[in-house]
Amino acid sequence: PYCGSKWGAETVTHILQSILFLQIHFKATVCLLFRKPFDGGKRTMDHGSQQPQTQHMPGPFPGYTGPQGPYPGQHPALLRLDEVQREIVTLGPQVCSYSGLQSDREYKRLERELTRLLLEVDKVETEGRPELQQARKCAAGEVEGLLRYLEGNATHPSRLAIEELTQEAQSLLNEGVVGPFRQGQAQDAFEISEELVEAVQDVAMRLAQVKTGGSVPLRKARYKALTRVCAVQEILEGRVRTHTLALPLSDDTHEAVQRINQVMAQVSGARCQEVALLIGLSGRDSCAHLARILTELLVELDALDVSSNAAVRNYRKQVVEEINGLLKHLDLEGEGEDTRRYDLAQNDSIREIEAIRGRVSVLREEVLRHGAAGHGTELQGLLTHLDQVDTGRNPCIREARRRAVLEVQALITFLDLWEALGRRNPGPDEPLPHAAVWRVLASLCDLQAQVLGFDGKRADKSYMVLEELLTKQLLALDAVDPQGDQGTKIARKQAVKHAQNILSYLDMKTDEWEY
Repeated sequence: PYCGSKWGAETVTHILQSILFLQIHFKATVCLLFRKPFDGGKRTMDHGSQQPQTQHMPGPFPGYTGPQGPYPGQHPALLRLDEVQREIVTLGPQVCSYSGLQSDREYKRLERELTRLLLEVDKVETEGRPELQQARKCAAGEVEGLLRYLEGNATHPSRLAIEELTQEAQSLLNEGVVGPFRQGQAQDAFEISEELVEAVQDVAMRLAQVKTGGSVPLRKARYKALTRVCAVQEILEGRVRTHTLALPLSDDTHEAVQRINQVMAQVSGARCQEVALLIGLSGRDSCAHLARILTELLVELDALDVSSNAAVRNYRKQVVEEINGLLKHLDLEGEGEDTRRYDLAQNDSIREIEAIRGRVSVLREEVLRHGAAGHGTELQGLLTHLDQVDTGRNPCIREARRRAVLEVQALITFLDLWEALGRRNPGPDEPLPHAAVWRVLASLCDLQAQVLGFDGKRADKSYMVLEELLTKQLLALDAVDPQGDQGTKIARKQAVKHAQNILSYLDMKTDEWEY
């Protein structure tokens, strides 16, 4: 059961159920092979005495008495295989939930333990008996399956893609934040550029789109990387937003200002340390240690007497808010280990998004089947509802909401174009290029209806046909010469954007993204 490459959210439960089934099945098989048939009491009558009873040991393998015995209980080979089975049951969940790489210490530990079990199984003496050989083969197969599953997840293309994106984020932040700080340069707001924030945001977006195929280890790895990148992004965005604050105050303002300024400088250093910790650029410190330092700074600020000066009170308040903003990201050490976080099937926000998507699906069917109009108000209400969905700090929920918004907007733009075509009443003096743009828009309306109803994959012929037809419409728009007419220029530009949006929506519908 460990040989598969794609696993669902309940992989560990299925693994344990499979092991239990194998134990029960094997017990019944060995029982039939080894247990002596009932001889009707003939042995007792022949020898005049009761043969000693063999006491059975607990475990998946039954008691055995061979011609070389009798052994008191199970056969020694079955006893050892029973011990191996117990160790498999212990290691199985650890292997099935491991989300790291081959270079990680935990991977090497699990690989070492499984290799040891494989060697232990290989040492079991079967005495040339087919039934003992079958039992040993079964145990060896389970261990080998766990080894393949462990290696398969650690070397899966999606896992490697997650690592590449993480390293890209590390490189950006090392160059823009951590490196300058370690060289003694102060990291004030103006030094954290908006370009750096946008680059980190782009990495987070690409991480959220990595496919996991439902594999628990891959989902955990993606979620762990996403939470850290998004936390760093929030820290950088918060620092850029505070560049307009008049900080720090002059030491002459109040006797407590000098100490608040010193704390502010420590907070600036702690910010860079936290970025390094979250993104994996610091191997010495820990989030817990940094949290203790920041908490001590809060206690020290709280002890300062600034009641007589409102400006200093406001200054201290802003510094306290900065510290609290850093503290809220320092609980990520075990992030992704909790099923409720990386497995979003039962998440309230996801349920809310899925309910909205269900309603959009109903409206889409009505529009495509009956050409019904008048759903614009309800669709706008659904957009407002989606905007109010709480995504928390979960980037996957944020991506799910974004995709739901695109589904609603696709239906709204289709209805708008459909109604505009119905109202169109061109005059005799309409420029020919302008009329050509409207002809392309009419074709795009028909194609968009097909895209809205498309429910296949990228390998399907219908997908390739739609993609080719949409590309032809873009070429047709590119061939339109506005001849200096401003209205035609604007119409062509809008039509090109509309065609590109349809292509992007078709691509999104078929990218097989999952939570």
